[in-house]
Amino acid sequence: MTKVAHRFGRSGFGTTPAAYAHARPNYPQDLYDTLATRCGLGPGSRVFEIGPGTGTATAAILAAGVAHIRAIEPDPRLAAHLRQTLPNPTLTIEQAPFEQASLPAATFDLGIAATSFHWVRQRPGLRKAHAALKPGGWWAMWWTHFGSGTDDEFQAATAHLFASIQPQPGRTKPRPPFDLDHAARLHDLATAGFTSPQADTFTATALYDTARLVTLYRDFSVIQALAPAAQADFLAEIARIADHSFAGHIERRFTTTLYTAQRPHRQSPPDPLAATAGARHP
Repeated sequence: MTKVAHRFGRSGFGTTPAAYAHARPNYPQDLYDTLATRCGLGPGSRVFEIGPGTGTATAAILAAGVAHIRAIEPDPRLAAHLRQTLPNPTLTIEQAPFEQASLPAATFDLGIAATSFHWVRQRPGLRKAHAALKPGGWWAMWWTHFGSGTDDEFQAATAHLFASIQPQPGRTKPRPPFDLDHAARLHDLATAGFTSPQADTFTATALYDTARLVTLYRDFSVIQALAPAAQADFLAEIARIADHSFAGHIERRFTTTLYTAQRPHRQSPPDPLAATAGARHP
């Protein structure tokens, strides 16, 4: 990911936090149930969250009765929004990029990143998350992906708009979207030292009127990257299709992919051959 993309991820979503929060769908309850049954989320848990944004997942984690959640948010506007909308002594908000955040080692039972970890450099980011967890603690990251099913009519009706603004694939087989690339995400987790990496998929629907749908699209990174005039034209066409083809009532289907993995209860002993592989011998 480029430096420009990283900068965008840290500051591109805080312009209108309340509208952004209203437009985004909630995450499926089945996801939180999985965090409880597999990862031990519940009363007494100590949790850290990377990139809470407007606090959709944060609020659900607080509702689980955790002992403490440390939310690390790089955008000062979103951090202020969290303080205003989720005033809770259980919640600590650190306004900083994750790379610069002060996370104590081996302290947390669970770390989460809800539709945010693609803005973090994967290898160092996962190593830092791993180090912050207690032995036996869990890491969970997830993303919501719209239009991943063949029966999403609005996705089909607007596919040509996205095709006109996204790079066309070359002759090689294109890779799946970051969040849907199960093999790559699970490999990253294993490489960072996690065990039991697993991917789960949840599907759901959300109902939108035209205004809320346009607000949702406005905050997509691929739309925000457009020049102002092109962005306005794109959103106007989204609104036109929503009104004329769907009478202003649009059902969007979305998939949420959850990746979980555990920090081992015990670290494997160092390999003496690996430790001396780079040493010189007489």
